[in-house]
Amino acid sequence: MTAQSTQTAPGAPQNLSDAELAGQPAAYWTGVAYEALIAFTRARQAELGFTQPQFWLLRNLSERDLSPDGHGMTVPELRRAMAAYLRSEDDLEAEAEVLLGQGRLTRDGEGRLWITEAGEEARTRIKEHAPSIRARIHEGVDDADYVTALKVLRQMLRNTGGRHVG
Repeated sequence: MTAQSTQTAPGAPQNLSDAELAGQPAAYWTGVAYEALIAFTRARQAELGFTQPQFWLLRNLSERDLSPDGHGMTVPELRRAMAAYLRSEDDLEAEAEVLLGQGRLTRDGEGRLWITEAGEEARTRIKEHAPSIRARIHEGVDDADYVTALKVLRQMLRNTGGRHVG
């Protein structure tokens, strides 16, 4: 399915009543939503000249963002730090090489990657695009409805022993 698809679960009619929607499989719809949202976000980022994994590398190495101490990390350490959101197709070594070539990262003799001043400036510039990407995704969705949807998903995660639920 594409990001603009309006298909329902396999075999389901297009225009569903609330009662019919209530019977739709949550796992199907969350999977479709996940793939569409990731594809949309990554396409917007590519249009702006960067990849989501490059942004994550910069964020995880920046003491002004996700790095707890600002120390360098190896690719395997970064992969572990990003395990909850990396996708199977994400090649952190290749993405790091791009950032090294751009002068946004350096690598020390022990293989640790470090963010440079240019990398920090790039991270800041890239982060400035997040609100416009979010706004496009949330267009036509009231904040109260969004909060309700997240509360429902979090409850479903709790019901099924899912991770990352507070």
